[in-house]
Parts: sequence; structure tokens; C-alpha cells
Amino acid sequence: MTLLATVAHQNKWDSGRLAREWEQRQTGVLQTEHNRSLAATIELSLASPMFQELDPDARALLGVVAFFPQGVDEKNLDWLFPTIPNRTSLFDKFCILSLTYRSNGFVAMLAPLRDYLRPKDPKSSSLLCATKERYFARMSVGVDPDKPGPREARWITSEDVNVEHLLDVFTSTDANSDDIWDACGNFMTHLSWHKGRLITLGPKIEGLADDHPSKPQCLYRLAELFEAVGNQVERERLLTHVLKLERERENDHWVARALRNLSDENRLTGLYEEGIQLVEEALEVFEQLGETAEQVSCLKYLAWVLYEDEQLDAAEEAASRSIHLLLGEDEQYLVCGSHRVLGEIYHSKGEREKAIYHFEAALGIASSFNWDEEIFWVHYALAHLFSDEDEFDEAHAHIERAKSHAVNNPYYLGRAVEMQANFWYEQHRFEGAKSEVLRTVEAYEKVGAAADVDRCRELFRTYKRS
Repeated sequence: MTLLATVAHQNKWDSGRLAREWEQRQTGVLQTEHNRSLAATIELSLASPMFQELDPDARALLGVVAFFPQGVDEKNLDWLFPTIPNRTSLFDKFCILSLTYRSNGFVAMLAPLRDYLRPKDPKSSSLLCATKERYFARMSVGVDPDKPGPREARWITSEDVNVEHLLDVFTSTDANSDDIWDACGNFMTHLSWHKGRLITLGPKIEGLADDHPSKPQCLYRLAELFEAVGNQVERERLLTHVLKLERERENDHWVARALRNLSDENRLTGLYEEGIQLVEEALEVFEQLGETAEQVSCLKYLAWVLYEDEQLDAAEEAASRSIHLLLGEDEQYLVCGSHRVLGEIYHSKGEREKAIYHFEAALGIASSFNWDEEIFWVHYALAHLFSDEDEFDEAHAHIERAKSHAVNNPYYLGRAVEMQANFWYEQHRFEGAKSEVLRTVEAYEKVGAAADVDRCRELFRTYKRS
């Protein structure tokens, strides 16, 4: 800011002129008359005795800070820069020299300094490349929900912008590296779990040649992101492409996973017969492969589509069978999901006590692992159960709890607020219903859930007439 203020003063520019010059020239704005450059001021700071006394890697470390849009999280200095001694002290000195500043737990850098100090060729910076590998290794932790990995991956919620920028740059400069695309897939998986949002890398992923070894997995993970934000059309399109690619490669495991997820997509769009056929085909493949956990997952999906098709006895049999298959297995996430679908089945059968038993069993498991998504859906289901019996105080309490577990997923938050709007409407509190449904439209618009936006706009018109 000091540098830009100085150049504006020297050239007698007002703020509008300075903004235009910055937009057009970026750090070129720092060039002044008489061949004097304000960039020299930066070099003067780097040549100061205080800076010269720092670690020899100090300049390269500044380049890494400059590379990342958010700067560097101070909590991550030890795992990002393990080879640099006195790293905490170094970052303190950078701030003293006004080369960096602290903001919300990050050590960041102003735009003119970032443009000047970041590596022009990222691959030429050995420290940046080492930092990239640290990020990639941290994203490669297992995503089995019964293991610690997903909880350890929560850091992605605060550093997703940095990681996305890192991947965007290196998928451009090193596009033939399988490691880059594996990291891209891991990144999308962590976002699906902890921060449901779309990424700018989608066109690059779809632009990969169909014979690229990483394309099916990246498309599969991208489809999961579209599921997380409620864009079912794109999810189905991507899964159909994945199925085609994996059939060509005769990769039975991933063929079956694509079939299973396409079954779920058919359920969501009301194509129940097709959904049942797809998940039964997937189940048969996993039985042939002897993969118990995947069979259980398929039975859970089968139970859901049968439930939606009002085949409640068949749905109950599939869900109960899934729990029976898991006896003696350490697969609590699947057990949790089976309990939740059984809760929905018994709710539809009018067996309230059984429904509440299974919902509470699911909630107990999900709470012990801090699975926000499962906790959200159980409270959502309980809110629905109590509202059906006009117990609106209990229903509101559960929907508020659901909302507290949707903080990183605008789509889920939209679903909760939409249900709350329905509660107000059923209680003839029409102003509250209209206000809430407008909030729902905003939430769905953020994630591009077009069908949900249209439905809620129609709800608003209904509420308005009331």
C-alpha cells in the first residue's frame, strides 16, 4: 500500500487513475520516471542487514508465501517447512520488515509484493516444489470414514483456495504427471466430505484424453462434488462417462461403483425401476469380487430406492440384510447409513418407536465420529418425523441442529431452511415461510442447484398466494 501510494503521489494520480493503472500493468505501476523503480524499494528491504542475517532460504520462503493467494497458515509451518530451522522466527522477521502481514491466522502478502516475489516459473523453485509435495502427501490420507483420515482432512476447509491454486498451476505446467491428477482427485474427495463446493479445475479434468490413466477417477470425484452441491444433471452425465471408460478398461470394481451411484441418481429423479436394476447389477459384481463392504453399500442403496418406490417390506429386508452382513466387521459408517434408512422405512410404516430407535442408533454412531453429513441427515429425518405428527417444537429443534452441521455445505443448509419454511407454512405463519424460502433460493443459487431453485420459487408463489 505504501509503494502504491508513493507512485500515485509522484505521478499525481487520483485513486481512480491508480486503480486503472494497476488493472492494466500490475507491478509495472511501480516503474516511475527517471528510470527509478519502486521495485528497488523491495530489493532494498531484502538487502537490509536484518534480512541478510536471516536463513539463506528466506528469499525462497518469501516466494512460497507470495505464490499462495491466502499466504501460509501459521499452524502449518512445521509440516510445510520442516527443513527450515527457526521458521517461526523467520516469519516474525518478515512481518517486522513489512514484507508480510498477519490476517486470520495466515501470514499473507500484499498484491504488489506477491506479484514481484512469487516464482515466475513455479517448477524452478525447489522449496515451492517441496511444499507442493507436502500438500499432496497430506491430501493422500485415507478417506475411509471409520478411520482417522477424514477428520484429519478438515484442514482443507481453511486452505482450499491455496490447494486449488496449487493444482491449477501445476496441472498446467506438469499436465502429464499422474501424481498431479491423483492429488486433484484427493482434493475433490476432501471437499466432498468437508466443504461441498465446485472447483475451477472441472474443464481441465474433462479435457483429459479418454485414455489418460487418471481421467475416470477424476471424473468420479468431480461427480461426487456435483452430488454435494445438488447438481444431479451434471452428476449423472459424469457418472455415465465414468461407466463407459471403466467398461472399456474392464475395471469391474469401478464399473460396479459407477452403476451403484447411477442407481442413486435414478432414485433422485424418480426412475425407480431403472435404479433398482442398476444397483442389483452392481451388487452382483461385488458378490463375484467378494467385497463385503461394497455389497453392504449396494444393499443400502437398494433399500433407499425400494423405499422411495414404496416397496417398504423389500426395503426393510435389504437394509436389515446389510446390517447382518456387517456383523463382526468394523464398518461403522455403513452401519450408520443402514440404521438411517431403516428409520425412514419404519417412519413410513407408521412404526414411530422403531423409527426413533434406528435414527438414534445412527445419530449415536455419527456423533462419536463427528460425521457432519450423517448427523445432518439424521436430524433432518427426525424433524420430518415430528412435523408429520404436528410436534413442531421438536421439529424446529431438530432442524436447527441439522443446520449447525451444514455450515460448510450451502446445499444442505438450503435443504434445512426449505424444510423450516414448510413448518412455518403448515403453522399458517406465512410471512416466516416466505422469508425462509427466499433464503433457500439464495442457498441453492450459490451452488447452481437449478431444479431446487425452480421448486422453491414455485413454493414462494404458493406461500405468497396464502
